[in-house]
Amino acid sequence: MSTLSADIPALRSKALQFRKEILETLETAGSGHPGGSLSAVEIFVALYGAVMNHRPKEPLWEGRDRLVVSKGHISPAVYVTLANFGYFPKEELKTFRKFGSRLQGHVTKKLPGVEFNTGSLGHGLSYVNGVAMAARLKGADFKAYCLMGDGEIQEGSVWEAAMTAAHFKLDNVCAIVDYNKVQENGLVSDIKGLEPLGAKWQSFGWKVITVDGNDLAQLLQAFADFKAVKGQPTVIIANTLKGKGVPFMELKSAWHGKAPNKEQLAEALKVLY
Repeated sequence: MSTLSADIPALRSKALQFRKEILETLETAGSGHPGGSLSAVEIFVALYGAVMNHRPKEPLWEGRDRLVVSKGHISPAVYVTLANFGYFPKEELKTFRKFGSRLQGHVTKKLPGVEFNTGSLGHGLSYVNGVAMAARLKGADFKAYCLMGDGEIQEGSVWEAAMTAAHFKLDNVCAIVDYNKVQENGLVSDIKGLEPLGAKWQSFGWKVITVDGNDLAQLLQAFADFKAVKGQPTVIIANTLKGKGVPFMELKSAWHGKAPNKEQLAEALKVLY
């Protein structure tokens, strides 16, 4: 599907469905991360629904675009996305965070469609650089995407990787910052401010695209623009809303790692937008 010819109303409907299933998955497990999962929904819907070349029935297809979810604690969003696109049965979502399940708190390559094991954050972009370099050596034309959190990019390893990507002119690399402004213990701006964020990436040699990361039309245009960039990597700064879609969760650090109970789930499903 062409990025710009995508059916945006259908993708918006899918985003609403994903939010519902993320909340239900978290309530069943009794733990997990709703805030960052909900903020990133449109990013996943855009990538898997319109942007990336991928084959759910052939998850290791060599020509696939790669997405590394460096902020792997938003696994509920990853699992709901992969299940809905056919990488594994949706019934398995009920096993999230259960002993012996493939659906653990952080994503692992045991699950089809997951490219990179996570745990400690800050390493995804370095891995994506390696994937992009391998593509160049092989003469392959797939793209390598890396989804990072705003708290995550306070880590120095991210900026080492940013220098590397620019130095080697990795124009098949697209970093995406889920800039929801809230991390585990409070506001990003209070803990270690990132601004001027776009200027920092630009000074490191990156093409910078800033969008409303919960607006599918803006995201699709940004990904289309990335594919036209030559000679430098691209970063999409996606301004999102932590806990997007559930007003009582929005911009609340308390929901960084707290699952809703049955009563909270019922209330969330009533107000979900």
